[in-house]
Amino acid sequence: MNIRDISESDNAAIALIIRNTLKEFQLDIPGTAYYDPELDSLSDYYARNGRRYLICADESGTVIGGCGYAEFGSSQTAEMQKLYLIPACRGKGISTILIKEIEASAKADGYHTLYLETHHNLMKAVQIYEKFGYKRLEKPLGNSPHTTMDYFFCKKLT
Repeated sequence: MNIRDISESDNAAIALIIRNTLKEFQLDIPGTAYYDPELDSLSDYYARNGRRYLICADESGTVIGGCGYAEFGSSQTAEMQKLYLIPACRGKGISTILIKEIEASAKADGYHTLYLETHHNLMKAVQIYEKFGYKRLEKPLGNSPHTTMDYFFCKKLT
């Protein structure tokens, strides 16, 4: 397994993984990442300072998932975004590795808090976030294009 920064050649593979996963969980609807305008060019979106997207590839170099973060609301808060894996790679600890890397990188970028949004259809994800100490919020922190999401979490990185 190889964890690395996203490159332009990864865009189509990770967009397909995200869309297929959302479709699998009946979330291929407006108000989810399925319709994000930047989904087909994530390498460009995450190329700015204060943003990062990590790709996870298998031994043959095939993209099997990823996770990222970007600024959210204040200069001290980032949003963990688009943590998705292909079905065959779920439950193998890869999400744990990606979350640890994202938390460390966001902290190194000067963020004090990580925020995230998810949906009740993604209960395995909810369980992982709770295991990592993310605290559930009653409502979203701010305006988000992901209006379908109904679970919101924060974690202090300091």
